[in-house]
Amino acid sequence: MHRSALSRRTAVAAATGTALTVLLSGCGLIGGDDSKTIKVGVSGDAQEWDTLVEEAKKEGLDVEPVSFDDYSLPNKALAAGDIDLNAFQHLVFLAQSNLENKTDIVPLSATTVAPMGIYSKKITKLQDLKAGAKIAHPDDPANEGRALHLLDRAKVIELKPGTGLYATPEDVAKNPKNVTFTPVNAQQTPRLLPDVDVAIINDGVASLAKIDAKSALFHDDPKDPAIRPYVNVIAVREGEKDNPDYAKIAKLYASKPVQDAHRRYANGTGVHLDLSQPELEKELDRVAQQLKK
Repeated sequence: MHRSALSRRTAVAAATGTALTVLLSGCGLIGGDDSKTIKVGVSGDAQEWDTLVEEAKKEGLDVEPVSFDDYSLPNKALAAGDIDLNAFQHLVFLAQSNLENKTDIVPLSATTVAPMGIYSKKITKLQDLKAGAKIAHPDDPANEGRALHLLDRAKVIELKPGTGLYATPEDVAKNPKNVTFTPVNAQQTPRLLPDVDVAIINDGVASLAKIDAKSALFHDDPKDPAIRPYVNVIAVREGEKDNPDYAKIAKLYASKPVQDAHRRYANGTGVHLDLSQPELEKELDRVAQQLKK
């Protein structure tokens, strides 16, 4: 993380919810005297939020990004009230998290769709993928399913007809090159590149790892309607979705200064989508119904 970002962020890493609360308390993120600070959980640098902090000051809002290094933690922190919003996940991940943790977190607004790509340090085109190749992919159910659908569209594998968003290797109907799958934490996929034939990496993660998104052998099309479940969102506890200050933050994220910062820091990856809160909640409900089948 850049030094300037560190001066405005509190980095959080923990393995359990209890440890998370202890760390947040120790860092001054819960309790304290300043109850007006709006704390937003983010993943990695997310440097556009530094720009949003400055823009929010003009609106009389004090916004504090809180950086997490594990995707499993920001929703737990939000549900516990340790932070007020988070901005790191797409709708498929949110639906899975709500089900697993029995939480009621909803989308406040859309941020971007970050394409997912197939990357390699060993081949320059997918046609050269050898028999028995090793493929690293995210291990959480939401992103594992997306990765397998990506491989299906790239014609590396073929999924069974009717396979839903939460695909698993058991849904593979045809595997002509007999590839093997190595599931890892989504944020660790870039580190596996030297050890596998290809790795499936979300462009947001690729950008943080200084991987040029243009080097991907195959990419999602962010404008494809089938990718809408993977729109990233600012999320909020259901009972606070109408908070006017939070609405201001959502509007600020869509503003030109913040979007310009996002494009600059993310090397042009990610496409901003202007979707209403009701549209996003409807999509979340649709995704959640698939998960329950």
